[in-house]
Amino acid sequence: MTDRSTDGRTAPTRTTPETPPPPRPAGRRRGAVVAALMLCMALAALDGTVVATAVPQIVGDLGGLSVFSWLFSGYLLAVTVTLPVYGKLSDTFGRKPVLVAGTVLFLLGSLLCAAAWNMAALIAFRVVQGLGGGALQGTVQTIAADLYPLRERPRIQAKLSSVWATASIAGPVLGGLFAGYADWRWIFLVNLPVGGLALWMILRHLKEPARPARTAPLRIDWAGALGVFATGALLLTALVQGGVAWPWLSAPSLGLLGGAALLAAGTVVVERRAAEPMIPGWVWRRRTIAAVNVALGALGLLMVAPTVFLPTYAQSVLGLGPIAAGLVLSAWTLSWPISAAFSNRVYTRIGFRLTAVLGMSGALACLLAFPFLPYPGEPWQPALLMLVLGACLGLFQLPLMVGVQSTVPYEERGTTTASVLFCRQVGQSVGAALFGAVANTVLASRLGGGDLDGVARALEAPASLTAEAADHLRRAVAAAVDYVYLGAAAAAALALLALLTLAPRRFPVLEETAAEDGK
Repeated sequence: MTDRSTDGRTAPTRTTPETPPPPRPAGRRRGAVVAALMLCMALAALDGTVVATAVPQIVGDLGGLSVFSWLFSGYLLAVTVTLPVYGKLSDTFGRKPVLVAGTVLFLLGSLLCAAAWNMAALIAFRVVQGLGGGALQGTVQTIAADLYPLRERPRIQAKLSSVWATASIAGPVLGGLFAGYADWRWIFLVNLPVGGLALWMILRHLKEPARPARTAPLRIDWAGALGVFATGALLLTALVQGGVAWPWLSAPSLGLLGGAALLAAGTVVVERRAAEPMIPGWVWRRRTIAAVNVALGALGLLMVAPTVFLPTYAQSVLGLGPIAAGLVLSAWTLSWPISAAFSNRVYTRIGFRLTAVLGMSGALACLLAFPFLPYPGEPWQPALLMLVLGACLGLFQLPLMVGVQSTVPYEERGTTTASVLFCRQVGQSVGAALFGAVANTVLASRLGGGDLDGVARALEAPASLTAEAADHLRRAVAAAVDYVYLGAAAAAALALLALLTLAPRRFPVLEETAAEDGK
């Protein structure tokens, strides 16, 4: 099969299995499927932001203050480690059964969370939710690529991005309303009608192509799936809890990291011998996929700087309230989907790689500009930077996602999409651990001890501080966040390096996709 680049020139030929292209449902049926995908994505997108707002009420009702962070960590672990497994299963059994099973599992977890009787039970049921959430995130992105030809994919990807943008703003509001005027359990119960409607629409409207008859018995790599799950669980637990529940160089951290390394080595051996490995070796042997995996892993790393540390900066340094601080952060959620929607007008002219390079170059400039903001400055200044940053990242992420999905045939698209999302999730976990350590180290050097959370809490009660002491703390927080943004800039440079050195100049878009797109 001959491959083509986005500018229509022939790229090196790569042989791929001949599979009938997926049907492109038209009119109402495709619209109904897109609506169902957006509802499924909304379930996953709203989950974290809604729950975060109600934590005080949950802890007040169930107790467990010392372990409440696992409400988020447990969910994140389950989503991340199941992404590669669901990707392979969707290529093996089809997208529809995997998405249906994941939605049912997510709704079951939601129902159990609403019935939780103590914090331990709620954490366990959040893990059940996460097991379903992994299927939602990966399979929705894969089906979106199946539904639309290359030229039209930015349309659906922009719609999915807008779901995340809306969730970042609506989630805290909904969580506050449920916690303040109803009961925190409604945070989970509200998922049931939304998910039920999405499930009905998927079952009714999503049609998949007939899969070719298998000439050999189906072999599921359960050993590989278990190895991926266990390796990811140990690694992410070490990253999430290291420096929080225990010191980085303590026995628990070293034990978890060492165990993750041993399991990773064992998983590689198992996968190389498996007939149908959960993570096939071609995911890393193909230059395009490997480059995109590294680049989006770096994206996950740099996203931690604004999402985690900018709200603290806005409240502690700029003196804004929680809602106003959230509005500063939300600026990038407005420009990201708009930029993504129009990115096809760029990459159809100059190619996927160059478009992504331009986007990340702009993001690098924004991240480097943050430490030069005046102290204490005005709220519009970081908000403007975030607006530009979102536009740049929309120009970076979507071309890479669309491009890498277009280089593989239908029966490899689920695995490819899952590998990209997995790398981004791992990047976010690494970034949270790494930048948390950076911020606390800077604060310790400026203040002689303490951490970012403790300083932020002290600044919430300014009456207990002299004006000079409060200003000293604010300057220390500003310096810590400046160094975090410099670290994020280093991650942006890593993404650029991966694209410039690993990615081919022209992505080898498959002829099937190019033909569908009229090229």
